[in-house]
Amino acid sequence: MNILERLAEGIETHSPSETIAIASELLEVLPREAILALEGDLGAGKTTFVKGLAEGMGIQDLITSPTFNIYNTYRHQGKTLVHMDAYRLDPETNAVDELMIEDFLVSPYCLAIEWPSRLGTLPWTPSIALDLKIDGPGVHRIRALR
Repeated sequence: MNILERLAEGIETHSPSETIAIASELLEVLPREAILALEGDLGAGKTTFVKGLAEGMGIQDLITSPTFNIYNTYRHQGKTLVHMDAYRLDPETNAVDELMIEDFLVSPYCLAIEWPSRLGTLPWTPSIALDLKIDGPGVHRIRALR
């Protein structure tokens, strides 16, 4: 079963390293210009998932949640990763237009958006939307929403 089929069923992880490996594997099948919508509760592994995307792209920078910056950009060997955390944004303001993220979306790129529902209507169509959940102590689940 390929990674997309496994995500459609839901993948259980038991450690950050497993979550990172799933993200790195997914990166291999994403389009050259990919947008990921990452929904899930606090602590469900969204930023850890983005660490896996960075690792898969060869980015060795420290990846942290951009909650207060709203987004961080990383580049490595001509590839761009934009990590956005919309948690603090008000969906009523349509603030995404003011963030000028398009200026950083240089192909090939991956835009990973945590809390995309906080943006109201997304101006981009996600390549894949994922739901990350905590199923129990030490057990997380990553599932494709479509």
